[in-house]
Amino acid sequence: MLKYLSNVTTLHYDADKCVGCGRCAEVCPHGVFAGHQRPAAITDRDRCMECGACMRNCPAEAITVRAGVGCAVGVIYGALGIGGDCCCSADSSAGDSCCSDAESPDAQ
Repeated sequence: MLKYLSNVTTLHYDADKCVGCGRCAEVCPHGVFAGHQRPAAITDRDRCMECGACMRNCPAEAITVRAGVGCAVGVIYGALGIGGDCCCSADSSAGDSCCSDAESPDAQ
């Protein structure tokens, strides 16, 4: 699993606002959240690519992230051949789909 620079993510999560819907876990392309519990839990903060999908899909506005910072690191690592696949790289066949809002729980 691709990781980014340790302890630099702009991901902020307010457990007091969380309603336990699990949407963050459903839309996160890197499994940062464990959902369907109240409150949701961050499983590995350093896997966050800061795409913003969790923030855009959180009905309680419990998550904030400055989108793009971690993704830039992923693109650089990909160009250097470090780490795994990054769906936001310039030559990715996934394009922006992993970072966009999910329209259904089954969408990825």
